[in-house]
Amino acid sequence: MRSLTYRGDGKLSVRWRTIEWWGAGICLLLQTGAFFPLLMAGPVGELSDAGKAKLRLVSLPVYAFTLLILSQNVRPFLIALARNVPLQLLTLLPLASVVWSVSPSTTLRRAIGLLFSILLAYVLAIRFTPRQLLLLLMIVIGVCIVASLGAVVALPSYARTPTDGTIRGVFLTKNTLGWYASVLALICGVIALDGSMGYRKTALALLVASLACLAGSTSMTAIIATTSAACVYVIYALLPKVRGVVRVVYVLVVIQTAVLILVVMHEYLVPLLTALGKDATLTGRVPLWELVDAEISRHLLLGFGFQAFWTEGNPLAWAIWNKVAWMPPHAHNGYRDILLSFGVGGFVLFCGVVMRAVHQGAVLQCREPQEGWLWLNVFLIMVLVMNLTESLFLNQNDCIATMFATAIIMFSVCAPVRADQIIRYSPVAEPDFAPPLSPATNESNP
Repeated sequence: MRSLTYRGDGKLSVRWRTIEWWGAGICLLLQTGAFFPLLMAGPVGELSDAGKAKLRLVSLPVYAFTLLILSQNVRPFLIALARNVPLQLLTLLPLASVVWSVSPSTTLRRAIGLLFSILLAYVLAIRFTPRQLLLLLMIVIGVCIVASLGAVVALPSYARTPTDGTIRGVFLTKNTLGWYASVLALICGVIALDGSMGYRKTALALLVASLACLAGSTSMTAIIATTSAACVYVIYALLPKVRGVVRVVYVLVVIQTAVLILVVMHEYLVPLLTALGKDATLTGRVPLWELVDAEISRHLLLGFGFQAFWTEGNPLAWAIWNKVAWMPPHAHNGYRDILLSFGVGGFVLFCGVVMRAVHQGAVLQCREPQEGWLWLNVFLIMVLVMNLTESLFLNQNDCIATMFATAIIMFSVCAPVRADQIIRYSPVAEPDFAPPLSPATNESNP
């Protein structure tokens, strides 16, 4: 697809679709947290309050682009809203929690940031197909991973963590590098196995780079998530091939196996780590979770307000920080942080949104596997696994949280309303939803 065209007066003009591709890519790049935070923090890797305030300005172009694209796609945006009412309730809950928040100003500011992140997710969901989004993310995250490897050679004082020498690349922490290396490994693996998009060699090269960064970061969360993604990929790839009663049995076996693994991990993980000579506290997470669970039980109904607990103005947070002898910025568990923010009511709503998305994604994968739903399903599960030891749900101005919301929205937009009906990303069947770049023609050429 040509990005530049000549108008009738002989002057060059930029295609609107090119603006969408570049704008979406830059927005996601800014949300990864690459480059700017590390440059402002320096080799030490610690941001001051003034630095954090300046970083918020980086989000302003993202907000402007989001509002611009939505203003040009009002009807599909409204239809997408109508097809996912539970997500709208979950999006409004942070704003409502200002009323009972222990830090209303912090909750309001972060809730507004989350609202714009969800709006960007709507832009991605209604203007890109799953396969186009796969290519876009390969480019965006690929730039970060390649730059991280380059920084290890050219700027080792920035690219390595001062305390232990692990690789953090162009990110502020090694864990962040590990997360994005894990996501890129999934994306490149899917493209390499597919082969129909025409980028197999590029995907294989980036796959090697992502695995190198994953190993260099030593992030166990990312390593476990990558391993889980490989297993889930096989499960979803086989799902369309089994039908009828066999499919029901297959799904039940998968669910029972997943539950069994979780039970075994809960009961035997700590003794196993102790026997292997590893840190049985999961780098301090286990004692932290015990203290967090006690606070959750005291505010079980509504919580403390959206992302209000882990603030310096909350004495309960200071009590935990003093007991664990470090200052975690969150509970290192996305599920516990939702309980801290919204209580049981918000947690049940969140679980409903996720379970609905998992079901819709599986239905789309079974009925239209050629449309690229496989990777979105695997990515959704991957993020759920990551949040067992990290906190990535409902984060404002965060690429992974935005893509998590995008997957949920895409599933709801295209999921069949009736048993015999399904909405495709097709310019013929659904002109208001379909991107001008058809997946059947030139999807791999932005």
